[in-house]
Amino acid sequence: MARLPYLEPDQVAPEYRDMLKRNTNLHKLLVNSPDMARAFSGLGGYIRFKSKLDPRLRELAILQVGWMEKSEYEFTHHVKIGKEFGVTDEDIQGLMAETEGKPSNLEPLTKAVLRGAREMVKGLAMSDATFAEIKKDLSNEHMTDLVLTIAFYCAVVRVLATMQIDNEPQYKEVLKQYPIPGVK
Repeated sequence: MARLPYLEPDQVAPEYRDMLKRNTNLHKLLVNSPDMARAFSGLGGYIRFKSKLDPRLRELAILQVGWMEKSEYEFTHHVKIGKEFGVTDEDIQGLMAETEGKPSNLEPLTKAVLRGAREMVKGLAMSDATFAEIKKDLSNEHMTDLVLTIAFYCAVVRVLATMQIDNEPQYKEVLKQYPIPGVK
């Protein structure tokens, strides 16, 4: 049960109702602070719709954060979103294998991006070696977008956990295909 109420459009000032177009519990809770919710949505919207980073790599990095943090909400939402941007079931299986230190069929850049996300989740920063490996294939702009995307979603999973935001029932179906260890 969430620690703050989920607000419906009729409970929000008209100038903030646009933030509830995405009918998710995350947005319904964040709009308790409408200006903060707008700022949050601005960065999230940039990451999803304006970043020049390859969308498949972006979504796999986000999925890696959700998987590492055992964030049912984040992981399940981004499985569905990721598939809209080219993430395949094989990619997700590869992510799970890479996380366990097992081999996968993912290409080297994707493996490095996932490793970088794991390093940022576990140790605060991406290692010099991983950063350099990814940088061989990505521009300065793409590297900045990648690091900020991973960092933003590290923050998102902490918001979800602290606010105890409930996952919507339609997303729980994803767990049947990709059960997160330690998540019921």
